[in-house]
Amino acid sequence: MKWLELHIDTNHQGLEMVEAFLSGQGIDNVVISDETEFQEFLQENRKSWDYVDEELLERQKGVSRVTFYLESSEEGFAKLGQVRIALSGFRAEHPGCGTLLLTMEDVEDKDWETGWQKYYKPMEIGRRLLVIPEWEQDSVELGERVPLILNPGLAFGTGSHATTRLCLTALEKTISDGQTVLDLGCGSGILSIAALKLGAASAWAVDIDDKCLDVAYANAALNGIGKDRYTVLAGDVLTDEALCEHLGSGYDVVVANIVADVIIGLAPFTRRFLKQDGLFICSGIIDDRAVEVANALRLHGWSILESNASDGWFSYICR
Repeated sequence: MKWLELHIDTNHQGLEMVEAFLSGQGIDNVVISDETEFQEFLQENRKSWDYVDEELLERQKGVSRVTFYLESSEEGFAKLGQVRIALSGFRAEHPGCGTLLLTMEDVEDKDWETGWQKYYKPMEIGRRLLVIPEWEQDSVELGERVPLILNPGLAFGTGSHATTRLCLTALEKTISDGQTVLDLGCGSGILSIAALKLGAASAWAVDIDDKCLDVAYANAALNGIGKDRYTVLAGDVLTDEALCEHLGSGYDVVVANIVADVIIGLAPFTRRFLKQDGLFICSGIIDDRAVEVANALRLHGWSILESNASDGWFSYICR
């Protein structure tokens, strides 16, 4: 089925009025894009990010828009005509609501559901790993590489970002058969699942977003890994002592691919999870904060055994 994707450009003050206008036309399922709310979101979640893509900032600049969809059919075009006529009157009555420009694009169902898949291809990482999207697993020749199968549509963490590649490469260097691993900020589970594929005996994974429970377990199942070897939990190890007690200690490796502020917060804290001489692998550190994070790690007794960088991001292997 084809759809008409329609946008009405307004301003921050006009968003609710445009939404109410469309509701009066029998259109209640809308998508709101608003630079003001976007900037507020960034500020409220400042500790969770170090970098925002400039292209995304540019797309959001000055944007206050209501998007809605109609079927690309005789009925849909009739509804569109009704909206255009009504919008003319609405524009005259509400001069303070911005341009109220109506624009249209054609969209097909397949574009919504699977169009993004063309951007995700198998990736060779390090000397041993091959990250494979689920829908291409039957068409890839592995050679001597270890397959890591993911459905990247499920959530965050696909292996394509530099910070994830840095962590995967570090795990490849450090994991040996029979080890235990703790993945802090696990997201899709890619790092802990990779550790198991590389020979770890068991792994635990934690994320503050409870979506990780379904996502990480689903990706583990794609790789033939069950709950007898893999445990995923939701919570914040920096604030939840009961969670920390449940996780226990004695891990050979703790890996965290998060952001600089969280790595700094983990620096005095992570050793409780590790066995003596265990390793702490951390990434998600943008280049202009790499020295700050390294200093925080050393301040809390970590020796940085190896530092690596890629595309403006850093990782450290610490003991």
